[in-house]
Amino acid sequence: MTNETVYIKADQNVEVKKRDVTLGDIAQFECANENVATRVKSLKFMKIPEGKQHRSVVSILKIIECIHKQYPEIDIQNMGEPDIIVTFEDQKTPNNFIHALKVVCVVAITFIGAAFSIMTFNNDVDTVNLFGQIYELFMGSPSDGFTILELTYSVGLIIGILVFFNHFGGKKFTVDPTPMEVEMRLYENDIQTTLIESYSRKGQEIDVGKATAAGSHRT
Repeated sequence: MTNETVYIKADQNVEVKKRDVTLGDIAQFECANENVATRVKSLKFMKIPEGKQHRSVVSILKIIECIHKQYPEIDIQNMGEPDIIVTFEDQKTPNNFIHALKVVCVVAITFIGAAFSIMTFNNDVDTVNLFGQIYELFMGSPSDGFTILELTYSVGLIIGILVFFNHFGGKKFTVDPTPMEVEMRLYENDIQTTLIESYSRKGQEIDVGKATAAGSHRT
């Protein structure tokens, strides 16, 4: 094999579906010679031990070492992450009833939690008394507790929530990510960074000079 340049790009978090993991399962490869890229992708990298769940942290150097053992003349350029979280989970088709029950529970908890938060906020700032004072100031008569102020406040609260979360049903109002999506992405990034640092400090990261046998890295 002539001296070729292979480009590697891997995401920080990769989920595999089979226990015999090849390099093509955890990273993307590009080379001017398509045959070289195909051979590199087919190289066996690790075997996931028995169990429903397993997670390993792999250094990109270990992937480069694996390639150089078979093809030492290849020049490798990493275009992705320096550390990769490889996750295996035995996927089972969930029962439709159980899935629907989970959705109902999440919706109910979210609705009750949001309603409780709004009510406690209104009680803290004494919204009812405030609206009563404003109504009496402009109208000259006491409020009966249900006026245009309460109505517009309720409608405006709904509109404000929809605009803020940029989402209603299965549609977005704009192409921008919703605040929930942003927060979930930040949370995922924090989890991934913590996992990588934790495995590295414990010496459990699959790196150069270490075997790729995954049995000792089970979580």
